[in-house]
Parts: sequence; C-alpha cells; structure tokens
Amino acid sequence: MGNYIELPTLTRDGKLYHNNLLDSVEALIPNHFASVHAADLLELPNGDLLACWFAGSDEGNADISIAVSRLKNGESQWEDEKIVSDDPTRSEQNPSLFLTPDGDVWLMYTAQVSRAPEHNPHFNLQYTAEIRRKISKDNGYTWGPTETMFSRAGSFCRQKIQVLSNGRWVFGNWICFPDETRNGSDITVVQISDDKGKTWREVEVPESAGRVHANLIEMEPGHITALFRSRFADNIYIAYSDDYGDTWTKPERTSLPNNNSSISAIRLQSGALALIYNELRFNDDVTKTVWPHQRCPVTFAISDDNGKTWPYKRTIEMGEGFTGIYNDINNRRYEYPVMMQGKDGRIHAAYSFGDRSCVKYVCVDEKWIRGEKKLEGAEGDPSMPCQR
Repeated sequence: MGNYIELPTLTRDGKLYHNNLLDSVEALIPNHFASVHAADLLELPNGDLLACWFAGSDEGNADISIAVSRLKNGESQWEDEKIVSDDPTRSEQNPSLFLTPDGDVWLMYTAQVSRAPEHNPHFNLQYTAEIRRKISKDNGYTWGPTETMFSRAGSFCRQKIQVLSNGRWVFGNWICFPDETRNGSDITVVQISDDKGKTWREVEVPESAGRVHANLIEMEPGHITALFRSRFADNIYIAYSDDYGDTWTKPERTSLPNNNSSISAIRLQSGALALIYNELRFNDDVTKTVWPHQRCPVTFAISDDNGKTWPYKRTIEMGEGFTGIYNDINNRRYEYPVMMQGKDGRIHAAYSFGDRSCVKYVCVDEKWIRGEKKLEGAEGDPSMPCQR
C-alpha cells in the first residue's frame, strides 16, 4: 500500500468541526461517565444552546442522573457536563427541556425505582416511574428543587412540552405496566394544561398500545400531528387531532421504518414536517414486541404533505457502514436522536453516539436535507455557520 494521509479523528472535546465529506458541523460533547443516553436540545433567549441527557453506569441503575451541557452563543466548544439531579434511590432518565413563555426553563424527566438483584430481570421497572421537574430561572445555570409532576405509576416521557396557538400546553406521555409484554402494552396519553402548567388533565390516545414516544406537532391552529415509536419494531405510526388535543384518531402505520427506538419530529419554519430516526425495521407482527440491538443509521426526513409521504431523506450517521442482514449487527448503536430548529433556521440535532459512549451534536439546515445546496459558509471556514 502506498502513502496515505490520516483523516483527523473527532474527539470528545466538545469542539465544533466541519465534516468536509457530509458538509455538516458536528461535535462530540464531553462525557465522563460510562453510559450516556436520551439527549434533548433547547435554544435559549440569549442564543446559547442547552443540551441534557442521562448519565451514569448503565440505564436503570441508581447512579443514573440528569446531566446538562452548554454551547455559548459566539463560542465553538461545548462545556463539560454538569449533573443536576441525584436521587440515590431512583434511575433518572429521558430528560427534556421546555422554555416557558415567561422565560423559565423546565427540565422534565422520569424517575423509576433502580435495578436491584431481587427484581425480575425480565422487567425494566419502567412501570415504577413518575415524571419529575426542575425549574431554572437563569437559563439553566442553577436549578430549583425537584418536584413530582405526574405521579401515576409507570408515567414516562421523552419529548418536550408544546405550546399551541391558542395558549394550551400539551405534553406527550406514555404509561408502562407490570406485565409480560415487555412494554408492548404501553399506552400513549396526552397531558393537557389550559393554565400554563398549573393543572393538567390526561387524554388517552385510542388503540395506542405499543405506540409510544408521541411527538406532538401543531401543523395548523388546532390541528396536531403525532408521530410514534413502535414497540413492535415495524414502522413509525401517525395520528391526528383536530381539536387542540382533546380527541385523537388511532395511530396508523406510515411508510417509515422503526426499530423500536426513539424518534424526533418538528415543524420547520418553512411549514414542512421534519423527522430524525433510525432507518430500519425488523417485524410485521403487531402482537409481538421486538427489541433489536441494531440502532444505526441515523436519518433525517422531510414531508411536505403532513406525513403522508417522505420524499426527502438524508443520512447523517452511517456508523461503521455495515448494511447486510447478517453483518449490520456489527455497527455500534447511534440512537435516540433529537432535533430542533433555531431562530436563524439552522437545524440542530443530537444523539447517543457509539454504544452510548457520548452525545454527538450535528448542525445542518433544511436545504442540506433536501440536497439543494451546501451548508452556507462551512467551506473550511473556522468561523462555521453553526458556531454559537
């Protein structure tokens, strides 16, 4: 073999880099824990980006807590993570960040009884979870006391609280049960508040067993689209509400595959519906819960007809590149992606990277996904367009 040039390796230093191959901006956010998972992102009023995830030894253990990191506006390096929760009796998971109309930041997350030797190894103890909250009044630098928001046993969450056009707040949850279905019986509920989060009422999505992680997107005033993960590892599902979330259609299968892993969907400033997910499926039997190991690649998709078709797709993470039915298991896991769009139109995403070794951050825009142009200003320029 002749001489060759080594490409630089992306390191976990939090620095933003331009990926010349994909023409994207990316970083590995610093991590000092054995396992990190389930990231969320929020743009703050001052232009900072705030990220959160859960961190510790392994999902379900007592040392799993919520971590946050910041990318300051005008800077190009994510800060080291900071643990902001620590209940020694619970595994604290699935955080999301919500900016209230009044400027407070709510950190919502689950807290379940931690794994112990006496527990049934076939149960993940999600049926013991409740949903908690911490509030920051200084853009995420300090956090108030822990409060229990939803105490119904088995309450779980993943996506953000959404503020609708009429001022109503909606929050997609699901309920886990202590049965032998391996979470196939989980049902989706929508929490609704008409008084800015002071009180809530619960609406169940009909025939939603096994369809969870509801992403609630108001596409037009009062008209909400919900996209769901499937416990059956078949396809992403979709449902609709035409009355601000009071009633729902039953979830129906879309053309998009799902591997029983989390998805994230938003309405773009252009009016299109956008999604980030793992593009693979494993099953057609909706009576059978399937938990595949494979969670790669990570793909963006765009729909211009409210989720009926998804003609624009672009892969942001190929992992190790294995695609065969016998060797795709060799890819590490790149999972639980989340996406948001900043005020400037940039699309920010994050996901668990390389078997949960750290959180990867990427920045693109809508035209990048559609293949219409290169990312503006990113051509080898150290002052990259996604620099904060």
